[in-house]
Amino acid sequence: MTLSLNSRLLLAASAASAVFLGVTGLVLDRAFRSSAETAVRNHLQGQLYALLAAFDVDADGRLIVPSELPEPRLARPESGLYGRIVDDRDVEVWRSESLVGRGLPRRSRLSPGVSVFERIAAGDGEELFWLRFGVSWELSGRTPSEYEFTVAEDPADFTAEVGSFRRSLWLWLGGAVLVLLAVQGAVLRWGLTPLRYVAEEISAVERGEQATLERDYPTELSGLTRNINAFIANERRQIERYRNTLGDLAHSLKTPLAVIRGLVETRQSANDDEIAAQVDRMADIVDYQLRRAAAAGRRTLAAPVDVGASVDKIVNSLRKVYAERELKVSVEVPPHLKFYGDEGDLLEVMGNLLDNAFKWAHERIAVHAESDAVGARRPGVRLTVVDDGPGIPQDLRENAVERGVSSRDDTRGQGLGLAFVKDIIEAYGGSLDLEVPGGGGRGTRVRVEFPTA
Repeated sequence: MTLSLNSRLLLAASAASAVFLGVTGLVLDRAFRSSAETAVRNHLQGQLYALLAAFDVDADGRLIVPSELPEPRLARPESGLYGRIVDDRDVEVWRSESLVGRGLPRRSRLSPGVSVFERIAAGDGEELFWLRFGVSWELSGRTPSEYEFTVAEDPADFTAEVGSFRRSLWLWLGGAVLVLLAVQGAVLRWGLTPLRYVAEEISAVERGEQATLERDYPTELSGLTRNINAFIANERRQIERYRNTLGDLAHSLKTPLAVIRGLVETRQSANDDEIAAQVDRMADIVDYQLRRAAAAGRRTLAAPVDVGASVDKIVNSLRKVYAERELKVSVEVPPHLKFYGDEGDLLEVMGNLLDNAFKWAHERIAVHAESDAVGARRPGVRLTVVDDGPGIPQDLRENAVERGVSSRDDTRGQGLGLAFVKDIIEAYGGSLDLEVPGGGGRGTRVRVEFPTA
């Protein structure tokens, strides 16, 4: 599946935005988590300083436990806040009532003035934040007493706070992504509007609705549109100049040939018939080659031709030419069927085929046309012409469209006409087939196919 330019740009912008906002979200999440951990440490440090202020030592250096702790949660089991004091012999001299049924892991005792904050696994497998701090109690006339104070807290509040922040963060970032995508889509659509106008105008030129690109485009596209208009105008001038030149050449050649024919007719000689035949053949060849060279072939920006109108024009003309034959002609052409090529080429092809049919049919001629590849941007056309005449002999059928070969021996020039038709069709990449529709070798069906452009 081929994506449009707008879709490609929107996908690229969306991917870049998603990556940027994703990285931003991860950075913000890490920053908030670090800030939350710092807040937990500060909170535990406050609790630890409160314990230091509440405890004291006696004259013998023994720890004095206060009657009332500074934080009620330390006295309530499973409160989520825990405390412990270890002396210099690594003996636990105090533990909070909140530690009933729980234990804190042991670590090597810290030196006085050293603190450690970390997240640990408690004895029951749960995680805790804890803060340890080494203390030295100075007593007059005695050796300082050293203790390690520890406070720990359940991370449930921390986890809930971080989880709430993450949900809010990704919710807002997701909303920002959607808003950003909508804005980017609108901006891209607005920015690419001139390109859509170019495509629409080129399609209008192809349909024959306008001759050139007429809108006023931005500076970035004005050079392109000017070149397209110059290309269209140059193509039309070239074709017109080519046809005018060929027309002049045809007139210049036909006049001398007519003079030669006239001179032959006014004199008497044994070779006059042969000379006249050769002059006629030269005139046919010149006419064939000029018509072949004048065939336009497929053009990129050609206005479409109404097939039905062209067929009716030819049939009406031939009815008048062959009025005495009183032939029955049926025409089946879908309305609005278009031929994407030169009108002269279509008239030349249909004119030759229908002229042959009118010339050789006994009673009936059928013309049928249909679209090839319906729904394509520039669909092709299939044309069929059937007559009930004598048909083409089997030995001539395969070569009937070769130049100089006549499909019906008593009519000079028939081979040149079909050969010219074949040349035009091949210029469009199409095909020409001759068939006998019924038994007995009678009648001729000519199928012409102009493929999808």
